[in-house]
Amino acid sequence: MTDNQGRTIDYLRISVTDRCNLRCVYCMPEEGTENIPHDRIMTYDEILRVCRILAEHGLEKIKITGGEPLVRKDVVWLIKELKKIPGIINVTITTNGVLLKEQYEALIEAGIDAITVSLDTLDPEIYRQITRRDELSHVLEGIRYAAEQGKVRLKINCVPVLGTKKQGILELMEHIRQYDIDLRFIEMMPIGLGKQFHFVSEDVLRRLIEDTYGEMTLYCEKRGNGPCRYYDVPGFTGKIGFISAMSHKFCHECNRVRLTADGFLKTCLQYDCGVALKPALSEGISDDKLWKMMEEAILHKPQAHHFEEEKGAAEDEERGMSQIGG
Repeated sequence: MTDNQGRTIDYLRISVTDRCNLRCVYCMPEEGTENIPHDRIMTYDEILRVCRILAEHGLEKIKITGGEPLVRKDVVWLIKELKKIPGIINVTITTNGVLLKEQYEALIEAGIDAITVSLDTLDPEIYRQITRRDELSHVLEGIRYAAEQGKVRLKINCVPVLGTKKQGILELMEHIRQYDIDLRFIEMMPIGLGKQFHFVSEDVLRRLIEDTYGEMTLYCEKRGNGPCRYYDVPGFTGKIGFISAMSHKFCHECNRVRLTADGFLKTCLQYDCGVALKPALSEGISDDKLWKMMEEAILHKPQAHHFEEEKGAAEDEERGMSQIGG
């Protein structure tokens, strides 16, 4: 699949639910959001059908997200079925880690290729401040268990939303230093509640890391499915990565689209652009017509985001990250 910029689109991020067991300050309000009614949520059969059609046209990699994907019943069954689709070579999941330990073995049995855990701090009080929940011990237990098992690659995503010192970025690095875990820093993007926070740039983080651990060396081999740039850091088993959509814009190499929990094929994170698939699926659309709908949306994937511009556009996305998938 290619878009009108000549970019190869081979990566789909699927939000299987808008529900979550945390209330992170940059993602959801404390009282939560109005959940999508169950009859408007994509069924697993509908998700599989969309993926089979896309795989026939070049889809290779799938990321399962939410909300929190592990709160949806039988999500490991979906992963197992996705792995069976001809052409799909990689299925991964991003989770907040609260339920990771209890579902880890089921994920492995389903054939998951990698697990990413979102974790912004090791400080229990700061964790409660960010997530509005007291689940840090469960998350760390899940990470420790997954690291010790070592059956698939494990990554941690960290958003420095409150600053490097307050969140204890160096303490987080030191905690994972002994494990074969990749730690990735993600710049905050002005989506939904994230608009109220300033992002910490990659350059600031790199200076902090190099002042502490020494010069970082760019890791040039393929490490993941998306835009992350990885580095070797002296003394670390895993890699340190940066997903820097704000300070190091990578739209020219974007290879992904998103499928929201209510079946909207979203072609750019910033804009409310794409096509609603759920109504067509409910009406019994043919595979050929469904592909034409998706092909048209992918073809017109926007050239780039413009988050750096102070004034938004009329077509900007108004929903939060929990509603559109990370």
